[in-house]
Amino acid sequence: MRLAPTLISLAALTAAVSADDWPRWRGPLGTGVSPEKELPARWSDDSVAWKTRLLGLGVSSPVVAGDRVYVTSQRGRAALREGNHPTLARGEEAAAERRLEGAAEGGVVFVVEALHRSDGRRLWDYRLPAEGMLASVHEKHNLASPSPVTDGEAVYAWFGTGQVVALGGDGRLLWQRHLGKELGPFEISWGHSSSPALHHDLLFLLCYHDSASYLLAVDKRTGKTRWKVDRGKDVRSYSTPVVARGPSGDELIVNSTARIDAYDPATGELLWHAGEPHRFAVPVPTFHEGVVYASRGYRSGPYMAIRAGGRGDVSGTHVKWAVPTGAPYIASLLHYEGLLYMAGDAGIVTCVDPGTGEKVWQERVGGIFSASPVGGDGKVYFASETGETLVVKAGREFRVLERNRIEGRILASPAISDGRLFIRTDDHVVAVGASRARSSR
Repeated sequence: MRLAPTLISLAALTAAVSADDWPRWRGPLGTGVSPEKELPARWSDDSVAWKTRLLGLGVSSPVVAGDRVYVTSQRGRAALREGNHPTLARGEEAAAERRLEGAAEGGVVFVVEALHRSDGRRLWDYRLPAEGMLASVHEKHNLASPSPVTDGEAVYAWFGTGQVVALGGDGRLLWQRHLGKELGPFEISWGHSSSPALHHDLLFLLCYHDSASYLLAVDKRTGKTRWKVDRGKDVRSYSTPVVARGPSGDELIVNSTARIDAYDPATGELLWHAGEPHRFAVPVPTFHEGVVYASRGYRSGPYMAIRAGGRGDVSGTHVKWAVPTGAPYIASLLHYEGLLYMAGDAGIVTCVDPGTGEKVWQERVGGIFSASPVGGDGKVYFASETGETLVVKAGREFRVLERNRIEGRILASPAISDGRLFIRTDDHVVAVGASRARSSR
């Protein structure tokens, strides 16, 4: 680990995260839900608020705090994994799948950019040359797939080599580490994609890889390790940890190929676990009023509801219901206004009763949904790889409000802040909707 020669006082940086920020992937609580009203339902390339070309390529999602939109990307081309690259979609939708194109040849450099929320102008960028082993990846992403996270004072970015940086609101380096060099190479089929997660003064980094699997908690101010949980070899995860409120306190929930685990976020103590081994673990669990809703991933995989607060193996005591098939491969579940929503890679969107797991409705709408849905203002937004965002009215009856298409491929999940949606394509961030005035930071 290397600390910056002079650390900027965190108190001198931007103010803390506010209620209408979107500081991490899946929003304020990590659930994909925004409390905002008057969100847009209709847009097109001709009616966006702004569109900014990024300095690199990637599929990470933007995050928003204060007057800043933070986003990561990669310049230069890393190797694709050898052999067949299976499509994620099935049927006629598979023909629309595209690889991440256009990366320039040459050395790999990771980029963190800060854009102004109101007009998209670039405020600063930070460039980090890739060091160490460059893992081979799937053709639909690169080594800049993890989304950044911010507490309103610093922004934390992590990359597929194991390099992680903490940057101040003005783009200056606060600290950095290289987990690939310190703790072992980042080796996972198709490349690392788990994003960092924040809770109080801890930054969580999920490294469930082929050769060694561990969950790390570091001090967000210094980068020093606070605790580490080892899981041995061959426990893999492409998911991101999320902190859920349980009946006895906070629980750090992790989806992996082995099972669903819940840890004490302060100490790393294993609290409970549930579920059977599964081939791929991509989606992030969500939660509502003491219940964790988890989709395990892979093709038409299982999904379930688990009451938080248990101890040990709770598979037979705390699983409210479990459905053996039908969940998305990549996209996470959304619990919004009393219902569960999901979008799959076969162009199908589904609404489920969270009390029973039974389908409320299911419709084939076309598209390829790798991005996770988000909800706000009575609307559910499903962003497709084809560049179309389907806006559905939340409720027990399926009703499409709008179909909005912009140029570019969308694998990143949208961010919602100050009346706008911020949509990331491979090489742009696009803001749609009318911004509401608030004090600049």
